[in-house]
Amino acid sequence: MKALYSWADASAVLFDLDGVLTPTAEVHETAWRELFEGYLARWPDRRPYSGSDYFDHIDGKPRFDGVRDFLASRRIVLPEGAADDDPAMNTVSGLGNRKNRLFNDIVASRGVRPFTGSVRFVQAAQQRGLQLAVVSSSRNAAAVLRAAGLEMYFPVVVDGTVAAGAGLPGKPDPATYEFAAALLGLPTASCVVVEDAVSGVRAGSAGRFHSVIGVERGAGRQNLLDAGATLVVDDLDQLL
Repeated sequence: MKALYSWADASAVLFDLDGVLTPTAEVHETAWRELFEGYLARWPDRRPYSGSDYFDHIDGKPRFDGVRDFLASRRIVLPEGAADDDPAMNTVSGLGNRKNRLFNDIVASRGVRPFTGSVRFVQAAQQRGLQLAVVSSSRNAAAVLRAAGLEMYFPVVVDGTVAAGAGLPGKPDPATYEFAAALLGLPTASCVVVEDAVSGVRAGSAGRFHSVIGVERGAGRQNLLDAGATLVVDDLDQLL
């Protein structure tokens, strides 16, 4: 594994999930599009949802932050509501929960198949004795890992539910990645971050981690580099 072999002082790799290990970023993108296309129908004077909105306002962020930031881009302000708001409610939390229901419906109907190159990379990192963790903004990370058959590789999973319970801010703040490093008993300087979202790369860059591998899945190679990626690859098997 050429890149990791040259990083002899790395002790762990911290992976984002959606878009890095599994193609569920596409499922998230579909669910967000369905959510906001439907919701904006009641706001005919606002600019319709477009593909760039996902990367500009939503990608990599905690769900409610994504709702809030997208609505702000359309000059729409809604009540926050409660975290367990019914998905039918037009609150920030209600819309976030509606999106989560859409996501789970799509996963249930399609299943989850991980990226082959990412699985090979995970296995190679494990064989080299590196510790592994998943750090995801999604509250569905554990279910997605089980569906993809990857849960056995990751003894530490810091997802949206863990972050909320610990009172941690989401990406681009580095707190969730720092929390994962602490759970592994390691300093951030010995942990490599792997991300496909600009907000996640910014989190890794801000946290003084060993390095940040950007995986280009649509955010844009230069955008990932500008956000602080040490290097950018199209697929993790390029590092094998």
